[in-house]
Amino acid sequence: MTDAPIRLLLADDHPVVRAGLRAVLETEPGLVVVAEAATAEDAVARAVHGDVDVVLMDLRFGAGMSGAQATALITGRPGGPRVLIVTTYDSDADILPAIEAGATGYLLKDAPPEDLAAAVRTAAAGRTALAPSVADRLMNRLRTPGTALTRRETEVLSLVADGLSNQAIGDRLHLTEGTVKSHLARVFVKLDVDSRTAAVAAATSLGLIRR
Repeated sequence: MTDAPIRLLLADDHPVVRAGLRAVLETEPGLVVVAEAATAEDAVARAVHGDVDVVLMDLRFGAGMSGAQATALITGRPGGPRVLIVTTYDSDADILPAIEAGATGYLLKDAPPEDLAAAVRTAAAGRTALAPSVADRLMNRLRTPGTALTRRETEVLSLVADGLSNQAIGDRLHLTEGTVKSHLARVFVKLDVDSRTAAVAAATSLGLIRR
């Protein structure tokens, strides 16, 4: 009696990326791609059919739902498939929401084919699969919690980096302008800076927000 194959759903808005993933994974014994999705919404809808074991999920889909939001919906259903994030982004602003959403693993798109296949099998077994750089970043957060930005602080600083004012950030995140200023004040202390520009520069160099 042979083991049942691990059934995969590829969720990425770039057809070339999906084709590349399919080409790599379908050469591996015991792995079969049963479906593809070009949007996060499609991935959520397809994942409920009950014939998928692992979803390989990108984080960015342009307009609409993000990969992290889709991950939360997929993993929130009893008996749902595992989700393995496969993305080009490795900042705290990307990693933390995905892990909090319930992703079993987090891999970068430049991972060698054998690492990708191993991560799929690890995720299918319910164990955590992390790219080395992602594991290092999470370990550093645990070692130096005093300097780690909270998810909300990361969101606020990312919007500062996008050029939004405190009022605009408050409107976007449904916070008062005073609350935004309080978050920024804590960010300044943690990063040992005294301006918005310096905070963005420091957080970018540390990989806390997206470049």
